[in-house]
Order: sequence, then structure tokens, then C-alpha cells
Amino acid sequence: MKLVIAIVNNDDSAVVASELTRENFIVTKLSTTGGFLMVGNTTLLIGSEDRDVPRIKEIIHGFSKTRKCVTPTDAALGRGLMNNGMEHEVTVGGATVFVLGVDEMEKY
Repeated sequence: MKLVIAIVNNDDSAVVASELTRENFIVTKLSTTGGFLMVGNTTLLIGSEDRDVPRIKEIIHGFSKTRKCVTPTDAALGRGLMNNGMEHEVTVGGATVFVLGVDEMEKY
């Protein structure tokens, strides 16, 4: 058994979760904040059999899009810095996926 942890941009999280649910995967959504741009994202927890992991990753990849975003330089570097008026283009979106082995799972 595996636990797939997918960190997905908020703009894509609803469609990713819906598609996973449509294919009968059980998904738990957590609201999280990224450390780089300090923007919201969604962490999806998906428990599955080993054989289902490739399909889960395929769905996440297919519905998580990257996009360009213009942000003030201080947001790109972290909070607490002075805004010098410069903007920086960064790529946001996509997904980060971790696949962990699960020794035991109980559902009550």
C-alpha cells in the first residue's frame, strides 16, 4: 500500500481532486502555504494500492499546469524584505508528488 502526497497549486486543486474522485480514488484535501512565494496551495493525501500509483501520478500530471506569474522581488525572496519596485517573473503551478510506503492502514 502507498500514500501519495501531492502538493498542487490552488488554481488546479479542484479539478485534480475531482478527477481523482471520479476514478474512485479517496482523496483528503489540506489547505497549505508554500514557503517560496507564500501563496496558498492544496496538499492532497491519496491512499492506494501499489498498482494504482502510476494512474494517480498521470492524473495529477495531466491536470496540474504550470504558468508564469509576475511578483514583486521581495515576495520571491521571502517576507520582511524591502520592496524596491522591481518585479520578477516566476513559474508557478504544477505539482510536487511524494509516494510513501504504508505498513498498515485501518479505517473505522
